[in-house]
Amino acid sequence: MRFVIRVLINAAALWVADQLLDGITLSGNIWAILLVALVFGLINAVLKPILKLLSLPVLILTLGLFALVINAALLLLTDALMDDLTVDGFWSAVLGGLIIAVVSAVLSRVLPDD
Repeated sequence: MRFVIRVLINAAALWVADQLLDGITLSGNIWAILLVALVFGLINAVLKPILKLLSLPVLILTLGLFALVINAALLLLTDALMDDLTVDGFWSAVLGGLIIAVVSAVLSRVLPDD
């Protein structure tokens, strides 16, 4: 059940980023958006810890702001893998990653974990 909630949170966060930014576009029906959220979640679960570990000195030097670049790179990777997500450029990915992180954090606090 926790996995389903995480996918729904990712889907909601991606949808909010789509609504707030012109540079991010989600197309397709709800199932396509859920599939994009699933792929985005899997990419984040697998690659994000590895990238954060490899870039630890830069993360420390920038006081964690480099995490925005990592989030943008993962969002662009999801865009490259999925046809239903379009990210127009790096800065759209940075802002989208920031919005997705904030919305995910808020929804994770509001919704129960178990």
